[in-house]
Amino acid sequence: ALSNLTQEELLAWLQRGLRYEVLEGNVGYLRVDDIPGEEVLSKLGQFLVAHIWRKLMGTSALVLDLQHCTGGQVSGIPYVISYLHPGNTVLHVDTIYDRPSNTTTEIWTLPQVQGERYSADKDVVVLTSGHTRGVAEDIAYILKQMRRAIVVGERTVGGALNLQKLRIGQSSFFFTVPVSRSLGPLGGGGQTWEGSGVLPCVGTPAEQALEKALSILTLRRALPGVVHGLQEALQDYYTLVDRVPALQNHLASMDFSTVVSEEDLVTKLNAGLQAVSEDPRLLVRAVRPRETLPGPEAGAEDPPGVASEVPE
Repeated sequence: ALSNLTQEELLAWLQRGLRYEVLEGNVGYLRVDDIPGEEVLSKLGQFLVAHIWRKLMGTSALVLDLQHCTGGQVSGIPYVISYLHPGNTVLHVDTIYDRPSNTTTEIWTLPQVQGERYSADKDVVVLTSGHTRGVAEDIAYILKQMRRAIVVGERTVGGALNLQKLRIGQSSFFFTVPVSRSLGPLGGGGQTWEGSGVLPCVGTPAEQALEKALSILTLRRALPGVVHGLQEALQDYYTLVDRVPALQNHLASMDFSTVVSEEDLVTKLNAGLQAVSEDPRLLVRAVRPRETLPGPEAGAEDPPGVASEVPE
């Protein structure tokens, strides 16, 4: 039992289940293999903030790796969620029903946290695998439903928050049975992740999930520049001048939280721009670098009608 460990032993246990680094592109990476509970976090919270969290606060995006997280304490859920929640409001994120005691416990984000919260303007990606279970699944599900994180990887196990080992009569046989469950207030309709697992926003094999997450974050870093470039191009070139202000306002107010690929971005931009302008000729396309396009061999002259300089 963790309650029997000294602070030094707790710290050693905690460090075995945590790994962090700052990756290329100033992306923070935090791998958590066991979610600590309130008791541990109350004792070691200051250490975690000073030695881990502050080093990740300056990053431009965060990857939370739960691929190997197969256990944890329910009381740790509000801590993880709260550091990624803006904090201007307290949010009800889950309700847990316990069958033996026939009680329910509501889980809310914390009104205050030690240190700082991760900025709501920064992207968060959660990595999952076919081994992610229990409390880690609940955290991934909550962050997905809050639209605070993009879940990348494999469908999770669909395990249980709390398993209890029970003896069958007076025999030497035992069985484990889920004794509590998430009622999932964020999902609506009483649907939760238990049994079915958490479906990722972007499905990919677990071993490729981090690479995929980094490519998504690279795209999302480019979004402000793309939007600004479109606004300038419309201002300078679009012939239906009277519609330009409405188009620029639409671009400025668009929600890109679900964009995870170039195809998503192109589809979203075209649907919005054409609806506002009522002009089907107004098109956005994703074009590969010119040297990868089919055409003459390197060093050959451009074919007739192809300009040697194409605007970005």
